[in-house]
Amino acid sequence: MQTMLSFLLLGISLSAPIGPINAAMLDRGIKRGFLHAWMVGIGGMLADVVLIVLIYFGLVHFLTTPFMKTFLWIFGAFILLYSGIESLMSAGKLQGNGSQSEETMTKSFLSGFLMSITSPLSILFWVGIYGSVLAETIAVFDRNHVLLYTGMLFVGIVLWDIFMASLASTFKRFLTPRSLSVISVVSGLSLIGFGLHFGFKAVHALVG
Repeated sequence: MQTMLSFLLLGISLSAPIGPINAAMLDRGIKRGFLHAWMVGIGGMLADVVLIVLIYFGLVHFLTTPFMKTFLWIFGAFILLYSGIESLMSAGKLQGNGSQSEETMTKSFLSGFLMSITSPLSILFWVGIYGSVLAETIAVFDRNHVLLYTGMLFVGIVLWDIFMASLASTFKRFLTPRSLSVISVVSGLSLIGFGLHFGFKAVHALVG
């Protein structure tokens, strides 16, 4: 029971740091409500599932080759810059009641998935954290327990995503349109900042 709880807390801890996914969830939540924000989180979590499966079967080394890392830096930079600029352009529209975008939940889901799956930082993060935890867990427990504890880790991630989506939709309900616009601008600038960081990494990899 204690081990299950530790994996649950690990999932929450891994999701809590401010990053592109949390910024995107906050932006979607204040503009389009709980479900759109949650779909961004679910998309990011599915990407995490893909990475963990690759780590579990030892296939992640392909993603850490110089070519793939450079490609992911470039593609990730494009996704983040596009999302950040889109957030800034739509921030002013929050002043009006009928200004919400007709963006589908599928687009919100794909946005979260692409942000997470194209991030070499995310890949290296999961390799470092989950890879070491997996090695330690396998040494002590059988495969069924490893799968159970990994499932608890994802329960923690889901709980954090629900918290973030609820927080964002609460902002939308109680804050003024001007305040929501400011939050949207900050979220957009945050995404652009991450995108520029990814772009710098891509240029450094190509030049160096």
